[in-house]
Amino acid sequence: MFNKGDKVSVLDDAIDGIVLAVKNTQVEIETTDGFVMTFSVNELIKINDSSSLDDSIKRINIGAVQKEKEIPKPRSFVKERKNRNEQPAPEFDLHIEKLVKSSRGMSNYDILTIQAETAQRHIEFAIKNRIPKIVFIHGVGEGVLKSELDFLLGRYDNIDFQEANYQKYGQGATEVYIRQSKN
Repeated sequence: MFNKGDKVSVLDDAIDGIVLAVKNTQVEIETTDGFVMTFSVNELIKINDSSSLDDSIKRINIGAVQKEKEIPKPRSFVKERKNRNEQPAPEFDLHIEKLVKSSRGMSNYDILTIQAETAQRHIEFAIKNRIPKIVFIHGVGEGVLKSELDFLLGRYDNIDFQEANYQKYGQGATEVYIRQSKN
């Protein structure tokens, strides 16, 4: 509660003053500019000492406040630099609906076998034709096709592979690099 002579500040305005009178929930103050004003009790806050107020203001990190008020810069996305004469890597989608007209009646084993054989054909073709990089799109799913693809690629000595560009493919693709022999 407020008493006569208390130093107060108005919460939503830059007004400070001294309490002149308190009547129920209304408080009459004299501002530092000499005006007499009336406010509700819940619009005021008691200030103990002006020096302690100055100390609390000094403790506020001005840099942090300015940074908070700063307009955020738009995020920049790093784009892959591409050579003008560089051909994009061929992409092969191994989803079964892209490989056969209908997978109706096929078991999971049959589907996986077709997908693995298709991937192997593309790898052999890329090695034979000296294609340095290819991308297999396998999707996320339960990871069975990805595991089979990793096993298949691991059998080749001249092949390195990794997850493909996340921004372009998400987690459902593998990038294959074929090291070319000198002969």
